[in-house]
Amino acid sequence: MNGLQEAEKLLAGMSPGEKAQILQWVVRDIGNLFPGVESHLNVCGGVPCVIRTRIPVWVLVQARLSGVTDADVLRCYPTLRAEDLVNAWAYYGAHQDEISRQMAENDEG
Repeated sequence: MNGLQEAEKLLAGMSPGEKAQILQWVVRDIGNLFPGVESHLNVCGGVPCVIRTRIPVWVLVQARLSGVTDADVLRCYPTLRAEDLVNAWAYYGAHQDEISRQMAENDEG
């Protein structure tokens, strides 16, 4: 039995109040996650990257701020999808200080 099957079995025996508490815990746990963007310490130094790639969000943001269009980015990175760019822009919108710091560190390095 996998984790989801176990959770389903447990949920079946819970009251609505208990289920609501579980839901609150799950929302709190994933509240700071962004679909399509992930960070792993052993990938690109742990900076946020587009999922399935090693393309840091800051690289895409820096290109956009330099005037590169989304269409040009997609041509330059054929593994990216338009959805990936939407996710990267959303991540940047919520983490501008972090991404700006990563761009500055790259410029210094």
